[in-house]
Amino acid sequence: MQALETLVEQVKGCRLCASCFEHEPRPVLQVHPKASILIAGQAPGRKVHETGVPFDDASGDRLRLWLGLSKEEFYNPELVAILPMGFCFPGTGKSGDLPPRPECAKAWRSDLMAFLPNLKVKLLVGQYALNWHMKGQVRKNLTETVKAWRDFQADGYFPMPHPSPRNNIWLSKNQWFEAEVVPELQAQVRDCIN
Repeated sequence: MQALETLVEQVKGCRLCASCFEHEPRPVLQVHPKASILIAGQAPGRKVHETGVPFDDASGDRLRLWLGLSKEEFYNPELVAILPMGFCFPGTGKSGDLPPRPECAKAWRSDLMAFLPNLKVKLLVGQYALNWHMKGQVRKNLTETVKAWRDFQADGYFPMPHPSPRNNIWLSKNQWFEAEVVPELQAQVRDCIN
């Protein structure tokens, strides 16, 4: 546990991308070796950057709904590990937040993942998480990868769209996601808790 705590402190003190931001870096993550659920997202948004609490926004509300978890369960690091592809808010672009900085995953991801031997459910939220975790298995686009979710169950993967309100149009066009995928996700999450 001491080695993980040391690693997390190093991540929280990381300044690899400091010159790329107009703001002070603030790495946000949640990790514990007992965690059985992984949420691999993109990067913290502006609100999460301000609070330092992962998914402390509308996206988090929807994600907790999809998982069937209370806030208390969601923020229990012994149950849920939250490791975005970029630990810091990347800034805002023309059509939303910028992509996660690639330096982050290269520097920290493999080392952190090595401390998570008990993962059973791995939510891969968005294209960046899919590409890193599912090397060579990603379909032609996010929708096709999410549609093929059953193909990835042996590895515990749930490819997911981002739970952001910006994805309401995607969700309305792909109602099968909340009808088919979310109930199975909730069942597997419940198995992790019980």
